[in-house]
Amino acid sequence: MDAQHDDTGNAARPVLEAPDIARVLTRIAHEIVERAKGADDVVLLGIPTRGVFLARRLADKLQEITGRKIPVGSLDITMYRDDLRLRPARALARTDIPGEGIEGSLVVLVDDVLFSGRTIRAALDALGDIGRPRAVQLAVLVDRGHRELPIRADYVGKNLPTSLRETVKVQLSEEDGRDAVLLGVQQAAPADAQ
Repeated sequence: MDAQHDDTGNAARPVLEAPDIARVLTRIAHEIVERAKGADDVVLLGIPTRGVFLARRLADKLQEITGRKIPVGSLDITMYRDDLRLRPARALARTDIPGEGIEGSLVVLVDDVLFSGRTIRAALDALGDIGRPRAVQLAVLVDRGHRELPIRADYVGKNLPTSLRETVKVQLSEEDGRDAVLLGVQQAAPADAQ
């Protein structure tokens, strides 16, 4: 695998390519069916942006396995984030709950990278305002560690131990024109020259 550059211009090397991503999504779909005993009451909710695309892909794979259409939607967590005052303003994404709703369902939240756990905490808060599912599980493409909250994924595509200086960038064809997971090193801010 050759070194490439992520969207910030930092050198990055691919740790997953398109066939790897397809394979791990197939595995996760099979794990969901096994743990949910057929996935009859499963609802997938992707966390924007890339989690929505991953949720749609998982829904397609689940339909291939079970023969039935799996409800899929998106859950915007922007207003539930605990860092709203610390970061620049972010555009609101779309929350789209399937027509069947989530009451009494097994909701599987889908995201691209699990890091501190704060995004998932915000997703749980947002979900609580929408309804009361029977249970909530989490599927992520990459778990990079460094949790700040007691949250863990039920389904993980790849465990990728990283240092805090490293970056993980997920690229998906729907948003980025290609499928890849890139591991890079964050560039240190240049010191002020005197």
